[in-house]
Amino acid sequence: MRLFAAVLPPPAQLDELGRAIDRLAHLPEADRLRWTAPPGRHFTLAFMGEVDEALLPDLRARLGRAAHRTRPFPLRLHGGGHFGRAVLWTGAAGDLDELRLLAERADAAARRAGVAMEQHRRYQAHLTVARSRANDVDLRPFVAALDSFEGTRWQVAELALVRSNLPGGGTPGAGPRYETVAAWLLGGPG
Repeated sequence: MRLFAAVLPPPAQLDELGRAIDRLAHLPEADRLRWTAPPGRHFTLAFMGEVDEALLPDLRARLGRAAHRTRPFPLRLHGGGHFGRAVLWTGAAGDLDELRLLAERADAAARRAGVAMEQHRRYQAHLTVARSRANDVDLRPFVAALDSFEGTRWQVAELALVRSNLPGGGTPGAGPRYETVAAWLLGGPG
């Protein structure tokens, strides 16, 4: 299974972001971007890739403990940024230290459960909004348009383990389907 740990923004906050994204669709070259559908809008904390099912019981237990040790914290969607010419994203504001701590704990939980993780990097909170189809779109106008975006604050209260089901059959434009396979309350029982 392709898995990742994530924070999933509530529907109201995703709706706010959706309205901001709708305004971006009118910018030049917007049609050259592949826009992330609402079910794919999340803060990935630790991408695990393919995980052997035999590791799942230990992974679930360790992620549960990571959630238990992390207190709920405030967050909101905020502004925008880009990674080169490939990825347009919105960021986060609020208790970013606690978000980074949760990301580090999720990464450590996966490693200790035996998941082969990529090299550890400092976590940068971002929610992918769009990807350039050929990495040749100047994303700066889109970032500038997102610059003033300020979402409504919410209390992050849950860590989710999400399965990414890649599209099959070569359907043009089809993106992955996401399914939450487990979730734990922050500060709750492990």
